[in-house]
Amino acid sequence: MTCLVRAATRGSAARGRQLAGLHVDSLDVGGPGLLQFVPPPAGGPLLDEPYQARRALLEELFAEGVLAAPFVLCPATIDRSTAEDWLDPAWGAAGIEGVVVKGLSQKCQLGRRGWIKVRARASAEAVVASVTGRVAAPVTLLLGRYDKAGRLRFIARTAPLSATARWEVGGLLYPGGAEHPWRHRRFLAGWGTREVIDHRPVVPDVVVEFAGDTAVDEGRYWHPVHYLRVRDDLSPQQLPPPGV
Repeated sequence: MTCLVRAATRGSAARGRQLAGLHVDSLDVGGPGLLQFVPPPAGGPLLDEPYQARRALLEELFAEGVLAAPFVLCPATIDRSTAEDWLDPAWGAAGIEGVVVKGLSQKCQLGRRGWIKVRARASAEAVVASVTGRVAAPVTLLLGRYDKAGRLRFIARTAPLSATARWEVGGLLYPGGAEHPWRHRRFLAGWGTREVIDHRPVVPDVVVEFAGDTAVDEGRYWHPVHYLRVRDDLSPQQLPPPGV
């Protein structure tokens, strides 16, 4: 297994492909913005070589200094306990989002999903500030937290809710008024897209618990989070600011 690593800045993979003088053969995608590259060997492309052989060559190239910064070699292990340790959400602070499970004898399968990606997840709380779909039975929730200046900041959007969750949350929500801070705000459907979400602001007084992976940028979750339950024992003012 190899670590699923988050790059410090987005787009570094595209910049890496533009490095002059390095003919690269992409072997493994370790995470957003991170690729592992090797120059094609004398024997030709490595696509038909098993992963174990490709990995060994990659490690050799790093050891010899052929590959260096800005390229990064993801840690790898065949030890189950080590892989389970990488799934501890605490590793998120170091950019490790989970693990990618790969077969040692597996060949490179272009255009196919031949690996298993397992992301570490942790639960947190946020206030429901807007929804998609009907307020009484929302499809997804747009979640926020108040920063130290008292501004309501967007932190995450949930994956589509189950039918039970839609009625459970929808029964507690009320449409937001003209003074709602997100009344005229535009939200994109996801990273790297220009699609704008059609959302409906609600009174931000319902706190929910959700599960999200460790891909978090200054308190904002990169990927959709999963609704867990309503936290009627918490108020929005009791939640920590984004990024804390």
